[in-house]
Amino acid sequence: MGVETRRQSRERRHSRVREKIRGSAARPRLAVFRSLTHIYAQLVDDDAGRTLAAASSKEAKDKAKRIDSAKTVGTLLADRAKQKGVTEVVFDRGGYRYHGRVKALADGVREAGVKL
Repeated sequence: MGVETRRQSRERRHSRVREKIRGSAARPRLAVFRSLTHIYAQLVDDDAGRTLAAASSKEAKDKAKRIDSAKTVGTLLADRAKQKGVTEVVFDRGGYRYHGRVKALADGVREAGVKL
């Protein structure tokens, strides 16, 4: 059919990962979306089909590096999760490699006390 674009290959990987991962109210899914400038994360209860908590690098007003802001997003999301009573999540990296900003976000969540 031709050469796959970067977005098409990410979406293909994402659907493959999503087949294996599901989140419930007891253990919601931490979904990550990464754009060129920002990173977004949300806790999703797949059984009820609703978002429990969300955070993004747009909320951080500091002009930190992208990896530092991703770690800040992770800690912010973990704090919001603990307020909702969530202590354990399943990590959905969204088809992105576990590297760079995605890894920094996961490390921030772990350091704030939520188990992945």
